[in-house]
Amino acid sequence: MSSTPAHTATPSDTHDKGLRRNAIGLGRIVALGLAAVAPAYSLAVTLGFVVGAVGLQTPAAFLLGFVPILFTAFAFRDLNQVMPDCGGVFVWISRALGPVAGWFFGGWVPQIATFIATAALAEVATVYLFDAVGLGAIAANPLATTSVAVVLIALSAAIAVRGIELAAWVQYALIALQIVAIGGFCVGAFMAMSNGTAPGAGTTPSLAWFNPFAVSDPGGLVTGVVLCLFIYWGWDSLISVNEETTDRSRNPGRAVLISTIILLVLYCGASVAAIGFGGIKLITDPKTINDVLSVLGPMATGQIFGHIITLAIGLSALACLFTVAVSTPRSWLSMATYRALPGAITRMHRRFLTPHIATYWWAGISIATIVLLTLLATDFIGLAILAIGVMIAAYYAVTAIAAIVYFAPDMRRNPGRLIVAGILPGLGAVMMVIAFVVSAVEMAAPDYAGASILGIGTVFWIGIGALVLGVVVTFALRRHYRDFFSGRTIPVGKFGDTDFVIADPIVAPSPDVVDLDAEPTLIREER
Repeated sequence: MSSTPAHTATPSDTHDKGLRRNAIGLGRIVALGLAAVAPAYSLAVTLGFVVGAVGLQTPAAFLLGFVPILFTAFAFRDLNQVMPDCGGVFVWISRALGPVAGWFFGGWVPQIATFIATAALAEVATVYLFDAVGLGAIAANPLATTSVAVVLIALSAAIAVRGIELAAWVQYALIALQIVAIGGFCVGAFMAMSNGTAPGAGTTPSLAWFNPFAVSDPGGLVTGVVLCLFIYWGWDSLISVNEETTDRSRNPGRAVLISTIILLVLYCGASVAAIGFGGIKLITDPKTINDVLSVLGPMATGQIFGHIITLAIGLSALACLFTVAVSTPRSWLSMATYRALPGAITRMHRRFLTPHIATYWWAGISIATIVLLTLLATDFIGLAILAIGVMIAAYYAVTAIAAIVYFAPDMRRNPGRLIVAGILPGLGAVMMVIAFVVSAVEMAAPDYAGASILGIGTVFWIGIGALVLGVVVTFALRRHYRDFFSGRTIPVGKFGDTDFVIADPIVAPSPDVVDLDAEPTLIREER
């Protein structure tokens, strides 16, 4: 092994992992970020429960839920600017807070949440696509839905392996359909209100709906905000393609802010339209609350466009599935590069320059997850989805804290940076911690989601249980990945500290060739 580094770098110059450089621009990154959130699906299945919690102040809940997301997005933007690595939160947290925190909060927590979401997305996409083509009766058969869901996961992996450009173009089309569907619903709903034909006539939209202080039940407002964390979750997936974007230190951070603002506009607009059109009573009806858009859509726009809305919801889940197939393997690629996962994961496809081995592993584990969850109970996936909220709050909060710790020296030298790099991410972290605690307490109630084990809500066992298991796994793996956990591959440091690179990282010099015996050599340079 040569002791001479292949190249020297600052933290903003990541190792060449074999990914295709400058493959996509700002517009397609934004499309990937929006697709990862699945706005049509998220809005359809969450809006009714938010209305049930806060009533007319639903737009206010969306605004309040957006605040910690926006503040956390500033942390993502700034960290990506100095460390544009496809590992994202894994690399950032490891660099600022240490390898144990990095592997647990940046690796285990988001990946477990993603695998649960992947199972739900594949199932939801299957059910809605069956409904859209008039085969709703088949959707009631667990064997049929699981079989098709497995096919959709395999299809997502195949598209992801073919290259980031193809995946991005597919997302362009799917996110465009979702925006058309949500926008069409809003237009139809507002026209019905103006004509006096809306079923919720008398529920006139008002600016007071955006006032959180008008909520009579503070607990309901907190519940609504926590629900909104799930509806915004996913935009951070676009960070995983930062090494394949143009102007990689800036465009992904810009895309983070752009995508979150677009989501805010879509959600607030759709919530006002839905409440003004249908009224609280209709939206919270048991037949509507689980899927507001599919019920109100045809009523507001007619049967033909109503089918388009249903199709858009199914394709929304499918688009998110495609994005996960792109983002998760790249996160693993980074972890393997820094010797936090097996080196074979770094193998790249010769032609498409994608992490195909990691993608195949993602597909296999995702298929095993959906089959296992389906076998455990037909409603287990739904319970697991409810547990994701605590995981989202946990790793978002720690990422914001990592940004504060990392940029602390810069804030002392430049007081102007204190607000954006310190105060706002700090407020975001506090809000996420509050959301975590509130969610955990509510989930522990025996009547939460109507299921309990030993007098404690099943959702609590799933969510907190997954976190506890992650702690055990993290410490168990320390002996297997000593280079990473000893801080050799990602040294702990702060902004302005000595820069680092791995002289011989565990990355193949050519695709499909991996030297598993190579030892990383840490090269340090003073600024």
